[in-house]
Amino acid sequence: MSKNRILIIGPVWPEPTSSAAGTRMIQLINFFISEGYEVLFASAAAKSDFSFELTGLGVKEYEIKLNDNSFNLFLNEVNPDIVLFDRFMMEEQYGWRVQQECPDALRLLDTVDLHCLRLARQQSIKTGHPIDLFTDTAKREIASILRCDISLLISEVEMNILQEQFHLDPSLIYYLPFLEEELTDKDIQKWKTFEEREGFVFIGNYLHEPNWNTLQILKTKIWPVLRKKIPTAKINIYGAYSSQKVMQLHNEKEKFYVHGRADSALEVIANNRILLAPIQFGAGMKGKFIDAMIVGTPSVTTSIGAEAMKGELDWNGIIEDDAELFIDQAVRLYQDKTLWLAAQKNGVRIINERYGKIQFTKALITTISTLNLSAHRQHNFFGQILMHHTTNSTKYMSLWIAEKNAKN
Repeated sequence: MSKNRILIIGPVWPEPTSSAAGTRMIQLINFFISEGYEVLFASAAAKSDFSFELTGLGVKEYEIKLNDNSFNLFLNEVNPDIVLFDRFMMEEQYGWRVQQECPDALRLLDTVDLHCLRLARQQSIKTGHPIDLFTDTAKREIASILRCDISLLISEVEMNILQEQFHLDPSLIYYLPFLEEELTDKDIQKWKTFEEREGFVFIGNYLHEPNWNTLQILKTKIWPVLRKKIPTAKINIYGAYSSQKVMQLHNEKEKFYVHGRADSALEVIANNRILLAPIQFGAGMKGKFIDAMIVGTPSVTTSIGAEAMKGELDWNGIIEDDAELFIDQAVRLYQDKTLWLAAQKNGVRIINERYGKIQFTKALITTISTLNLSAHRQHNFFGQILMHHTTNSTKYMSLWIAEKNAKN
């Protein structure tokens, strides 16, 4: 049966100008709209000045409450064919209510990135101990994936981890990277030339710990050495949610310019010669590199930064984990026009061959529309067990909170 109404439940209202996660959500919304779905978006969060105007796309917006039975009434009213949870925490919060009120709705989870992987890497960097994936966060996240019918993964590395480390059935997870328009010769002709660009750039949402950590690495370890090797160069730092601790890193004498939020990430990246991103930990995919490739800006990053992004193709720049070599390679790429132009071409290939949306959207819609839900769920019996027990525990905790709120 063809599905025609999808309800998306988000922890926040999408902010594509603030984060790759926001961009990802808008891509998913546009995908479902293009396939003829009626899209509803609901969140308990307050909107910010940077929240995307979803109604302009024809999306119906709904404010919902946490731990409140009004959400059940809302579900009955809108009666969705598909419910998409934006990150596992939304499934934890609302999944049992969806199961109770809309048992026949297909439950999708967009993981955004594997939180347990990102946090395990962060912990490993902090303590110096080996990476331990089998944490309480992993238990929660994997349980959420098991309770859903299909989980969307943005990274092939994470697909492998879920199958090899956690032994998840491949039928429960689906690879869906960023969905981009292919770059044409016309797009490429608009790019600024090597000579028209100057400086290095880094951009990121600083509420996201990997970005804040990367900025500190740039400030303390990379830039002090790099600027001595290219005295004329500067570095431009942009990003959403640049708090006081971010802004105070600005130092004109060191040519370390912290600008705060960019009106257009693509524009500021396009003005610079190289995107510099010595990322130490993280997961998923980094939207900053997609943006850089779209505007023809080569990048220098680490193996974690470039993880799962290039497949078997050559990177659009340099991948280097050793700090000293990282700096040397950044200098080389900044000064060598031939190398720089070759890196640009690599970026075009990566976008067109790995992220061209046409190659992914038809397969996804076929998977969704032809899925035999009862057989699929029967095959995923562990998911049913988890749904049975988790639903009850989460349900009674939530009902207790709702009752408590009602009395106050």
